[in-house]
Amino acid sequence: MKIGITIGEINGIGPEIILKALSNNTLTKSFTPVIYGSSKVLSYYKNTLEEIKFNYQQVSDPSKAQYGKINIINCWEEEVAITPGKASAAGGKYAFLALERAVKDLKENLIDALVTAPINKESMKMANFGFPGHTEYLESTIGSVTSLMMMVSEDLKVGLVTNHLPLHEVSKNITKEQILKKINVLNESLIKDFDKEKPTIAVLGLNPHAGDNGAIGEEEEKIIKPAILEAKKSGIMVFGPYSSDGFFGSGQFKKVDAILAMYHDQGLIPFKALTFGSGVNFTAGLNVVRTSPDHGTGFDIVGKDLASPDSMRTAIFSAIEISRNRKQYVDDRKNRLKKREKGVYSEDEDEVIVEEKE
Repeated sequence: MKIGITIGEINGIGPEIILKALSNNTLTKSFTPVIYGSSKVLSYYKNTLEEIKFNYQQVSDPSKAQYGKINIINCWEEEVAITPGKASAAGGKYAFLALERAVKDLKENLIDALVTAPINKESMKMANFGFPGHTEYLESTIGSVTSLMMMVSEDLKVGLVTNHLPLHEVSKNITKEQILKKINVLNESLIKDFDKEKPTIAVLGLNPHAGDNGAIGEEEEKIIKPAILEAKKSGIMVFGPYSSDGFFGSGQFKKVDAILAMYHDQGLIPFKALTFGSGVNFTAGLNVVRTSPDHGTGFDIVGKDLASPDSMRTAIFSAIEISRNRKQYVDDRKNRLKKREKGVYSEDEDEVIVEEKE
């Protein structure tokens, strides 16, 4: 399996965590890494790290990537002024060049999944990126009708109705239709990507105390509850809305497969407080697999050999696992279809009544 890895913000910890995550040679026995970025940038950061063994080969495209080796695609040739810990238009430009090339190869099935190192939103804005983040860019480029930003760990999965919006814009983007779309994407992802047969989903409210029956805002009564009710009618096991503080504080989050939060900090603050360093950002709803570490560019620790590769490593293995789960899901249904061609099935139950036709 070929896993593409973008270098991210060249002035951040992206190059460092890539170097550290892949310095263990045993990892390349599990997949073939294809790094999109610059061998010169990686060499610069390699020289700032102690005891890092990182041997690689340069390739022009993923078809030439070799199993058992670290492969690098140079997405630009010019010399780059690296300014560790500082946002710059150059940082945004080169992060985008790497991302653009990787997504192109992902769409063409030249790589099996994509792992993106963190980008800096200020740098990307300086470079006229035009999107709030990876999630929105991928949704636009891949062509998904509705994607879902998810934060994923082994025991906690949180999806978002709205992503990178200023807080004053959140409420006007909370609609019944949008919530229903996100519930459906989350439910489908839990089934196909995380092998949950009948997933359970909790939906959080928007207002304090989930509105207290309309006493503190009306969104829960007029928008969120109707969306939940409609999703239930379609067969999805979804519950709520819950007050975020009580839901996480009481440990109720442990009783469901996933949680749908209304806005960024409502979902990410508890997620990162409970799982920081072991979580992964995953874009659900796409026909391709993309993951990312659960942290940012770490400008305050660049070049200090302090960045942990744990989340990057987890993002890589999550991309592999999700890709395999999707393939298994498709294969299972292909096999089921073959059985249906041979056997007789009841209309009410998905089981064989007669194994073979006479």
